[in-house]
Amino acid sequence: MHLTVEQALSIYPLSEGKLIAGSGGKNRVVKSINVMDAPDISDWIKEGEMLFTTAYLIKDHPEDAAQLLHKLNGRGSSGLGIKLGRFWDSIPVSLAAEADELDFPLIELPYQFTFSDQMNGLFRAEMQRNTRALHAVLEKQKRLIRFALQSNHMEQLFDAFTDVIGYPIAVIGARGQLVYNNSGYPGPEVLRGWPWQPRNQRMRGGDWQAFRVPLLNRDKNAGFVLFFTTEPFDLGIEQNLFVQAAELISFHMNFNYQDYFERSLHKDFGMLIKRCLNNGLSIEGLIDYADKLDIGLFHGAFQCVLTDIAGPPDDAGARQGRLLRLKEEYLGHPAIHELRGIHVVMDEGLLSVYPADQAGIEKLPELLSACFNSLGFQGESFPKAAVSGRKTRAEHLREAFSESKETLRMALRWGLREHVVHYQYLDLSFLFEQVSKERMEKYCNNMLNGLLSKEPDYVQEMLRTLEVYLENDGHVNETAKKLFIHRNTATYRIEKLSEMLEVDLKKINDLLRLKLVFLFRRMLEREC
Repeated sequence: MHLTVEQALSIYPLSEGKLIAGSGGKNRVVKSINVMDAPDISDWIKEGEMLFTTAYLIKDHPEDAAQLLHKLNGRGSSGLGIKLGRFWDSIPVSLAAEADELDFPLIELPYQFTFSDQMNGLFRAEMQRNTRALHAVLEKQKRLIRFALQSNHMEQLFDAFTDVIGYPIAVIGARGQLVYNNSGYPGPEVLRGWPWQPRNQRMRGGDWQAFRVPLLNRDKNAGFVLFFTTEPFDLGIEQNLFVQAAELISFHMNFNYQDYFERSLHKDFGMLIKRCLNNGLSIEGLIDYADKLDIGLFHGAFQCVLTDIAGPPDDAGARQGRLLRLKEEYLGHPAIHELRGIHVVMDEGLLSVYPADQAGIEKLPELLSACFNSLGFQGESFPKAAVSGRKTRAEHLREAFSESKETLRMALRWGLREHVVHYQYLDLSFLFEQVSKERMEKYCNNMLNGLLSKEPDYVQEMLRTLEVYLENDGHVNETAKKLFIHRNTATYRIEKLSEMLEVDLKKINDLLRLKLVFLFRRMLEREC
């Protein structure tokens, strides 16, 4: 039996009783029922056990009743039911007050029903609940078996498992990366206590509970899956279902994401892309190979991503090794795998080509950053990725590759903080790259003339405010959040800047002119 006190009080004939004190403990779990017929019953009580009594043993000594409550509470009892009318006409006020203080449920039992009537009612309800739960689990097991027998590729693998199990899940990779989470709880809360031991474990958060199962592949721990449930914390018969589901998730992840044939095919086609970009194969030949290999990469729009990892100039071997590690991380990440990209290590870095017309592609920068963090790169060796513009024809592959190279070059040259940079954000930079240093300096001084005459510390503070304001497309709230200042402070600074620089920060032309100021300042800083 694993009803809560509140649920038990809704079952006839106990529903004829009344919870007169200790309502704060109504969510205690009732695991069993016992009758109090011995003076030392509190020494034998089990956790979760509820006691029924006629008050015979405590009728003449109310102080013993209060002591009994403390003992029962200390032993983990779920509550005490007292049948009135035989020895007590009412429950002493002092005893009820003690129960309220302990949040220990104190129940007035209906006189017209025997203890066995009440116990039988609870046991029948529990049996019916267990029967329904068993049927539900068996039905879920049938669906899991049908799911396991499917041979087709499951693009929405985790959504499908959630639908079968009937509970939200979270899937965590071996290095603690949050691969999937539809529980509604934030990642840091779900990952509480990481790293975990590879064993089945119950978990509790602030207002959630889950059953955690390791994902084992040939005795190697490939991560964990968490099943979030609203049932009482003892999950009972569903634990076996969760373990079976974890085994199938592990199998399908291995089958779908580590399949040797698929990876070999993509490796071969990646080498063909490399030959094409190095002018060893025509674009027509590449398209022909793609059709023969049934790879639909160029059937629609696509875009290139070039990732490089800085390192000592004379350490080419170590750089190559880091790029290969990064490639394996891309291949092994389920969400990135679903984007159906082709990855190949080039002299310029790790090149990835993704179909651009698909759900989830907008999350690519976030997914790439997650891979960078999971590999533990630090300092100057931290990867930086450049994303080309969106191309609609295979003939534009070399153009997309060139855009990603140029974007990466500019990002490294200017020391941009972002780990993933888009070509479209740097197109103005390419346009003004040939502007002379003198012209840039003159333009910046003219635009900032009303500010640069102030105190140096004030100038730096206001320039930083203006830069963040422009980076956030003129949103004051975001500016204040990034600068850790109050919104009113940010608004005041923006108004002062508008006055000093004689610009209207609500006009597109003035915003563009100021954006050029910071673009030129970055270019000048890199040349110093």
